[in-house]
Amino acid sequence: MSTITNNKLDLETVGHLINGKTTHHDGPHLDIYNPAKGEVSKYLEIASEHTLNEAIISAQKAFPAWRDLPVIKRARIMFRFKELLEKNKDKICQLIGEEHGKIPHDAMGELQRGIENVEYACTAPEVLKGEYSKNVGPSIDCWSEFQPLGIVAGITPFNFPAMIPLWMYPLAIVCGNCFILKPSERDPSSTLFIAGLLYEAGLPNGVLSVVNGDKDLVNLLLEDKRIEAISFVGSTPIAKHIYTKATANGKRCQALGGAKNHAIVMPDADIDNTVTQLMGAAFGSSGERCMALSVAVVVGDEIGDILISKMKKAMEALKVGAYTDNTNDFGPLITQEHKHKVSSYIDSAENQGATIEVDGRNIVVKGCEGGYFIGGTLIDNVTADMTSYKEEIFGPVLQIIRVKSMEAAMQLIDDHMYGNGTCIFTRDGEAARYFSDNIKVGMVGINIPLPVPVSYHSFGGWKQSLFGDLFAYGPDGVRFYTRRKTITQRWPSTNLREGKQFSFAESASYATSEK
Repeated sequence: MSTITNNKLDLETVGHLINGKTTHHDGPHLDIYNPAKGEVSKYLEIASEHTLNEAIISAQKAFPAWRDLPVIKRARIMFRFKELLEKNKDKICQLIGEEHGKIPHDAMGELQRGIENVEYACTAPEVLKGEYSKNVGPSIDCWSEFQPLGIVAGITPFNFPAMIPLWMYPLAIVCGNCFILKPSERDPSSTLFIAGLLYEAGLPNGVLSVVNGDKDLVNLLLEDKRIEAISFVGSTPIAKHIYTKATANGKRCQALGGAKNHAIVMPDADIDNTVTQLMGAAFGSSGERCMALSVAVVVGDEIGDILISKMKKAMEALKVGAYTDNTNDFGPLITQEHKHKVSSYIDSAENQGATIEVDGRNIVVKGCEGGYFIGGTLIDNVTADMTSYKEEIFGPVLQIIRVKSMEAAMQLIDDHMYGNGTCIFTRDGEAARYFSDNIKVGMVGINIPLPVPVSYHSFGGWKQSLFGDLFAYGPDGVRFYTRRKTITQRWPSTNLREGKQFSFAESASYATSEK
């Protein structure tokens, strides 16, 4: 993306959402592209420090009343928000398609996952009830409350402009916080539209702000002392930077990074089902998702040959094109730069000795010749020392590694720097249980290629795929956006019960026993 200085075309300019209103400020802009055409479609305002300060001040003003609003009333706003998301799903998916390039069925799946997180936020009266113990000592009760942090912020990536923000702010807000969202500068329109729906549902002004910008805005968020916590999803190098800088500035931080998700294909796997599952998991959403299944580790050459043959046949039917045609299987990559990056990984695999079985580098989509398309790509004979194996490709590329045993396959996965998701295809329950018990990865599937947890569990990886102690959304999300306060209470007797009063000696005895 390039900064615009002069000669802007007559296109829409995307601003910010602050204090419940869409705002525009003079300043630099970025181009927003239609990736299917390779053309500028809109402009994006870049927030200044003044813009961010305006958002933070509005949150500070809103927080006391929002924190004190009964949780059931906060939940009712989320119920109305859910209804509005469902009512406006076609509009939201159109906005995603225009700026991300995602095919409607993928966009609809993304939105549905986001809606499920709003549904979980509706359970706030239950998940925020706290804990209570009566008579922990003579006439002494003890309980824990889960109180909001204050102002928290989220930094979200381009690949899920609807879903990942909905991982964050509905739960943070229903827990009583105010939230500042910095979405991706590449496809912000659906994110802004959805945030507007939350205000339509009755959210008080200032509780949610959406501020657009680039890395300079990210650094301002990380440095501002008024922001208590940061949630981030993106690449591992940036996640590590975010976590390091946020925690150094005294903030709570969860930073989700990259992935290299493996599927072990055992000799007894249902191969036709495996092929079907791999097709969607490897190529859906153009492979631009941190749960994309990018490596199939086949145990034995015989099953490897069969898998390659069947995958090549299935990939002949893959249809790639613009989001406007729902019969397409997937769309373009997000930018020209990313297209070149994905192509370079395919080049490097070929140069290092791998076999390109299906090559998507030279695909041309009729009517979209300027688009950022790469077709489904299948690479065999990949080894662990190849660059394309070590790094996250983030494109529609499936690599095949051949090993002799399940133990070798698991060792390969455990040795990789990423530990986001993995799965095994097998009919053997003993093998599946051993795999799930022992593999060093955060999310595991058994004959499920994309083991993304439902909204009432939590999402996160191990190793270099997550920085921080708590996963995203679900129960961990509640704990991340609240802080525990434990209260121990005693009311002295006033001689109402047999004239007995709790004595100083008894109080001292209780305190001593606790130490």
